[in-house]
This record gives sequence, structure tokens and C-alpha cells, in this order.
Amino acid sequence: MMIEREDKIVGLETRSGIDPAQGADELPYWIELWKTESRHVERVLGRAASAQLARAIFTSAQSEFPGRRITIRRGEDMVLDSER
Repeated sequence: MMIEREDKIVGLETRSGIDPAQGADELPYWIELWKTESRHVERVLGRAASAQLARAIFTSAQSEFPGRRITIRRGEDMVLDSER
């Protein structure tokens, strides 16, 4: 389900416990927001079909959530981490 705010898409609503491997062929990149005080993903902000689109979502998320850890993952591989 798409979530819209002020005429822009801000993310995808996801269920807890969803398996990132499902649908990997269609949208292999996951952009994740991490909890501030733990080492766990708070929520998936979006999924993307290409690295370029994933990077755009990542950059936008950094503006939306300054100072928070944001990552891009493809399957089990960490592609980009805002803390590194």
C-alpha cells in the first residue's frame, strides 16, 4: 500500500516479519530506517528495482530523517550505510 503525503510518495507500508528474499527479482533493493537506540530496523522506507532509484530514496530519506541510520540492502548484502 502506497503512503502519500503532500503529493509525494514517502514510502511503502510493510508488514512486520516480511521476508526480504520474497520478490527479490522485482524490487531487490530495500531502503531501511533503523531504530535510534538499537541495532534493529524500525521500518522499510521503500523498495526499488534499480540501484539508482534506491540511492535517490536513500538521499531523500537522509533529508527526511536527519541523523538517523539509513541503509540500502540487496538481499543479505549491505549496499550503503549512512553510518559508514
